[in-house]
Amino acid sequence: MKVAIIGVSGAVGQEFLRVLDERNFPMDELVLFGSKRSAGKEYTFKGKKLVVKELKHGDDFKDIDIALASAGAGTSKEYAETITKYGAIMIDNSSAFRMDDDVPLVVPEVNAEDAKERPRNIIANPNCTTIQMVVCLQPIEELSHIKRVHVASYQSASGAGAQAMAELEEQSKQIVAGQEVKVEKFQYQLAMNVIPQVDKFMDNGYTKEEMKMYDETKKIMHTDADVSATCVRVPVLRNHSEALWVETENELSVDEVRKAISKAEGVTLIDDPANLKYPMPLYSAGEDDVFVGRIRKDLTNPKGITFWCVGDQIKKGAALNAVQIAEYLVKKDLL
Repeated sequence: MKVAIIGVSGAVGQEFLRVLDERNFPMDELVLFGSKRSAGKEYTFKGKKLVVKELKHGDDFKDIDIALASAGAGTSKEYAETITKYGAIMIDNSSAFRMDDDVPLVVPEVNAEDAKERPRNIIANPNCTTIQMVVCLQPIEELSHIKRVHVASYQSASGAGAQAMAELEEQSKQIVAGQEVKVEKFQYQLAMNVIPQVDKFMDNGYTKEEMKMYDETKKIMHTDADVSATCVRVPVLRNHSEALWVETENELSVDEVRKAISKAEGVTLIDDPANLKYPMPLYSAGEDDVFVGRIRKDLTNPKGITFWCVGDQIKKGAALNAVQIAEYLVKKDLL
């Protein structure tokens, strides 16, 4: 088994290294690829130093079985054929192929079997906010079909990459020191602020991020459920949070939903408001699961349930989900 990481120097690329190590992914060799700027850098994996190779068109992927890519949509589109032409399976973390009909969009806890059909040898990793949401929606869907979802996301700086995280830290220092706050990675100052925009605005008034949640949920869950989202950037370093209102065909009790979520794969229930216990991004960074709490009836709809969830955007929202797809391929002998 030979595995490649493409975009290893980025925040998700570095998380790939950690997750592969933590989960002791079964491979004989790991090869690292990056941009011309990253080529030559060294990273240590399981005590061995690995040198980053420049991503180029050629035969570098001839012996690669699985390629974990997180180098942006443009790079993925440019190099997809080069990566897959000798049979390597590309698990792509960008938005490049997510809505292509011939590319499966996979969250293993929800639709792992979709990974079996991949005509182009590409499997797409969904958007981080969508991954977090559908892992929580799936156990509810198994109780009663979900008709519609309203969601407000509270997205950390990590969603915009390592440089954005550094900018939030630097802005906080600048504010404390009474210095001018510099803004480069976001539309406005993020420290001590919230920005009701993640990605570009579309003609319908929603952002691309919000429409990703609408479109990707349908594809992953094979559902006709509609999703209306408002995505907000908040001054949190890592881990996204979401508030959800879910309407089902049949009325469900809070106890039913709580029990289903407590048993669901990839989810941890923290739901004890009487003792002030609920999920928060500060305490769940670096964790594999999505954490769910504050489950209650929607006061406006007898068939509605509302809850709060928190997940690590870099881990489950990106690197871990991709590695779990790779693990499924290995387990089912689908390489």
